[in-house]
Amino acid sequence: MNIPVRPPEGDNRRAWPADVDAAVPYWVYTDPAIYAEELQKIWYGPHWLYVGLECELTEVGDWKTTTLGEKPCVMVRSGEDEISVVENRCAHKGVKFCQTRTGHSKELICPYHQWSYALNGDLQGVPFRRGVKRQGGMPSDFDPKDHSLNKLRVEVVNGVVWATFSDETPPFREYLGEKFWKHYTRVYDGRKLEVLGYNRQHIPANWKQMQENIKDPYHAGLLHVFFATFGLFRADQKSAVDIDDEGRHGILISRKGEQEKSEAMADIRNFQSDLVLEDPRVMDVVQEFPGEETVGMITIFPSVILQQQVNSLTTRQIVPKGPGGFDFHWTHWCYADDTPEMRLRRTRQANLFGPAGFVSADDGEVLEMTQQGAAGSPDEHFILQMGGREIAPTDHQVTETAVRGMYRYWRKVMGL
Repeated sequence: MNIPVRPPEGDNRRAWPADVDAAVPYWVYTDPAIYAEELQKIWYGPHWLYVGLECELTEVGDWKTTTLGEKPCVMVRSGEDEISVVENRCAHKGVKFCQTRTGHSKELICPYHQWSYALNGDLQGVPFRRGVKRQGGMPSDFDPKDHSLNKLRVEVVNGVVWATFSDETPPFREYLGEKFWKHYTRVYDGRKLEVLGYNRQHIPANWKQMQENIKDPYHAGLLHVFFATFGLFRADQKSAVDIDDEGRHGILISRKGEQEKSEAMADIRNFQSDLVLEDPRVMDVVQEFPGEETVGMITIFPSVILQQQVNSLTTRQIVPKGPGGFDFHWTHWCYADDTPEMRLRRTRQANLFGPAGFVSADDGEVLEMTQQGAAGSPDEHFILQMGGREIAPTDHQVTETAVRGMYRYWRKVMGL
């Protein structure tokens, strides 16, 4: 019998199953108090959050709005070689002053009372600061230096912009760890990037479910008809799962195989050998990265998936919207020096992914179904025993080790 482990006396949080690493209670998806605690300890705590790509801001004064945790923010090119990230919230009355997704301006101005900020967030102008005709105005000890926009720490790492709200967050490379630094720089190798296009969607499921989903190779050849049928990601292929020392980051590694039905796939109902592509160029795959693997799906906790699936290159940003939903922002990109043929190849393969992708549409639907099932039974739990109870890298896909690692880290951060 799986007897739950109760919180310490006086702690009003819910119980955790006794099989600590191999079972997770459903209230992690549904409890508003847990979600509020996650925002403070994870999203606004010592973690790097994905903001965008440096190439999205080409000129000084270019900016793009985003949301980190639940805080509206602005990524802005504040100098030739400088990217700043500030909260999209005027220091005076809290106005969200940038309302469009992108823009260009010489300064950031609040529409309400016209407070103006330099591109790096410094307050530089307050109308009527000294009053009018010697009447009114701000107090004599008002110092603009004390009323800048809230500035986040920023690192631009091989074309990707990362930000953190915390002074305690270690440098980005240390945050990844050397093993994951090698995974990261395999694709983000210093070459200039260029955006091909965007997708956005809302998924009515807890934000952690998407981190779990891309840490979970177990489902890939079972849920996804396209993966199983066309040999992009199957359990019978040469593959591996790697996790960092903390358990928070993960990567699924695989090598594209043949389409034929193997013995391992014999009972997989989603293998449909009679399916053919109307346009086979979607599967025009070129080996371009070091090593023999054709898939490297990195989850960087808590906010992003860095996707390399054959020649499709995408960042998938998670934006939590309460315990029961999150927005999902897809940015499809290429290298600036790609040939026209490779750009077209990447664009075609992007049809596999996104809200209506041949593969990813399945994920959005099944995560919603998971949230629906969990919502009515918060004190029940799901099990994570595939591949055993260990938390360690594997040389196969039939495992949930990376999900176990994430929840061990999550419990540590949350103090559970």
